[in-house]
Amino acid sequence: METTILKALKRSLSGSAEGNNPSTDDHSLERVPDSDRKSWLDLSWNTAGIVTALVALYVGALVSFTVGLKMAVVAGLIVTLVGGTLGWAVGHIAYKTGLSSTVMARLHGFGTKGSIIASLIFGFMIIGFIAIENILLYHGFLFFFDLPDTMLNRVIIYSLLTLTWILLTAYGFEAVTRVSSIMLVSFLGVLIYMIFDIVGNSGQSWSLVFGFGEQFPEERLAALGLVSESDKLIFAINILIGSAGALALVVADLGRYAARSSGVGISAYIGNLFMHVIMLTAGGAIMFAGLPALVDYYVGTVGMTPAEAEDVALQNPESLASAFIVFGGAIGAFLMVVAQSKTQVLNTYSSSLSLTNLFDAILGWQPGRMAFVIGANLLSVLFIFVGVVSWLQSFLIILGVLTTCFSSIMVADYFVVRPYLKQTDTERYGADWINWAGVLSIAMGFVFGQYILVDIIKLKFFTVLIVSFIVYPILRIYVFKPNYQVSASDELIRQEAV
Repeated sequence: METTILKALKRSLSGSAEGNNPSTDDHSLERVPDSDRKSWLDLSWNTAGIVTALVALYVGALVSFTVGLKMAVVAGLIVTLVGGTLGWAVGHIAYKTGLSSTVMARLHGFGTKGSIIASLIFGFMIIGFIAIENILLYHGFLFFFDLPDTMLNRVIIYSLLTLTWILLTAYGFEAVTRVSSIMLVSFLGVLIYMIFDIVGNSGQSWSLVFGFGEQFPEERLAALGLVSESDKLIFAINILIGSAGALALVVADLGRYAARSSGVGISAYIGNLFMHVIMLTAGGAIMFAGLPALVDYYVGTVGMTPAEAEDVALQNPESLASAFIVFGGAIGAFLMVVAQSKTQVLNTYSSSLSLTNLFDAILGWQPGRMAFVIGANLLSVLFIFVGVVSWLQSFLIILGVLTTCFSSIMVADYFVVRPYLKQTDTERYGADWINWAGVLSIAMGFVFGQYILVDIIKLKFFTVLIVSFIVYPILRIYVFKPNYQVSASDELIRQEAV
C-alpha cells in the first residue's frame, strides 16, 4: 500500500491536488511543482525576515555583554559559516525533493512514522517561538499604552495578535513573501534610525560602542567557566549555534520553492548572516549605548534601584520591547510591531507545515494547511496561559542541539548513505516505516553532545556532526538496512523529482 507522501507526490506531478486549494494548502504534503519555483531573492526575504526580531537583538546583547562585542562577532561569523553550510545542504535536499523539512524526513533519515519525532521537536520549538514573540509584543503594548497586566487585556491582545498571524499566513507562500519583504525593509530602515539616534544621544564614541569588552564582573564570568579567551569563544558559539539547526529546517521549508540550489545557498547564508552577525551587532550596540538611559528610566519612572534596573534590562527579554519604546517613542513601537509581525508570519508558516506532517504521519488526517495555521497559533496561546513558555526558554539550547542533529542526519543520508548504497534515482523516494538508524542516531547525538562528551568536546555541534556522519551511516548501511514499505518506481516521479 502506498504511503500518503507518495500519493501526494504523484498528485502534484500529475497536476491534481484532489480538492486542495493551492493558495491555502501550499503543497504542504506534496512536491512543489517547477512552475511555482522562486528566485534566491524571494527566498532571502524570508530567511532574513524570520531572524530579524527582538529576540535576536536580545540574544546579541546578552552574548556581547558576556564575552565582548568583538569576540561575539567572531563567534557569529563562525556560526554563520557552519549554519549557512548546514542550511544549504538541507535546503538542497528540499530543492531536489520539493518537500518541506518534516515531510522530507520520511525519505531521508527517519522514515514515515519516524518523521513524527522531527515534527514534534521542530513543531514544539517553532510554536514556542510564536508564544515568546507574542509575549514580547504583549508587554510592549502594555508599556506603550500604559495598561495594567490584567486577564481582560491578555485575552484581548493575544486574541488580536493570533487573528492577525492567521490572516497574514492564510494564503500561502506568495503572501508570506510579500509580507516579509515589505516588513523587512521597514524594519531595517527603522533599526538604522534607532542606532544612530541612540548612539548619537549616548555621548559615547562609535568606536567604543562597536568595540566594547565584557560588561559582567569577573566573578560572574568565572562562575560560567569563562576564564580564558577560548572559553568565551566556545561559550558564544554554543549559545548562537543552537539556532543553526532550526534555521536549517526553516531554509528547507522555504528552499523547496527554490529554482536553483544556489538560490537556497544564498538564502541560507543571508539568514545566518543577519541573525548571527547583523542582529547580534545591532543588539549589543543598542543595549550598550542605551543602557544608562534605560536604567535612568526604570529608576525614575518605575522606582527601581540602579542595580535592579540594570539587572532587569540585561536579564529579561521583555525589557527590550520596553527599551525601543523608551528610546524611540512611536517609532520604536512601530519597529517592535514590524519586527515581530514578519517573524510571526514565518513562524506560523513553518509550524503549520510541521503539524501537517505530524497529523498525517500519525492519523493520516489531512484537513489542509489552513487548519494547522489556526492550530499552531491556538497552541501558542495555550503555551502562554499554562506556563509552557517559561519552561521552554530554559530548554532552547537543548532543542537547538536536537534540531541540529536532526538536520545533520538528513544531510548524511542524502549525501553519504544513499550514494554509498548506489541506489537508483527512483529508490531515493522509498521510505521505511521507521528508520531506526536515524531514530537511534538523534538520541545518541543528543545524549553525547549534551551530557557525555560535553567536557571533552566543548563545541556541541562537533559531537552532533560526528554522530550524524559516522554513527548514522554505519547503522544505516550495516545494521538497519533500508526496508522500504512502498515502491516508488513511477517514471514520472523519477524524471520530475530527481
